[in-house]
Amino acid sequence: MGDLFAKIKEQIDVFNENAQMQLEKGNKAAGTRARKASLELEKLLKEFRKVSIEESKK
Repeated sequence: MGDLFAKIKEQIDVFNENAQMQLEKGNKAAGTRARKASLELEKLLKEFRKVSIEESKK
């Protein structure tokens, strides 16, 4: 679960960096990277939810 948390944190950092670049500088490529990171975050958060539920049942 620790590895999953690290991956989530990494994707949040990538999203924050790119979303900020898009907002501040109008960087369209950064917007694309931010959207990609958000999709990856969605997958990771669903996996976290699944693992978390399994852990709580133990």
